[in-house]
Amino acid sequence: MEIRTLALEGPEPDAAELCARVRVLCRDGPDGVVCDVTALAVPTLATIQALARAALTARRLGIPFRVTGAGPALRALLHLVGLVELLGEPEEREPPGGVQEGVEPDDFPV
Repeated sequence: MEIRTLALEGPEPDAAELCARVRVLCRDGPDGVVCDVTALAVPTLATIQALARAALTARRLGIPFRVTGAGPALRALLHLVGLVELLGEPEEREPPGGVQEGVEPDDFPV
């Protein structure tokens, strides 16, 4: 199993450059690409855009992509924009409509 690591550094990542780096890493079909963001100073929405585009690039090439080393601020931004799956964590979702968790004797039927 071959997982390739990509380090994201600097104040503001360039999405086009990051996508180009992902394409190079995915060239001969690894089992996955991990983007290490430990050295990332302050995440912004531009950071989120770059990570989302990199993940989409990898997905289009059939390679799983995830982020490691995310600090609390980046985790919060990823949760906020609905990209928590990049962290390898399942996204919390609401149960489907019309599903009851429990029935009380005085509940009205749906």
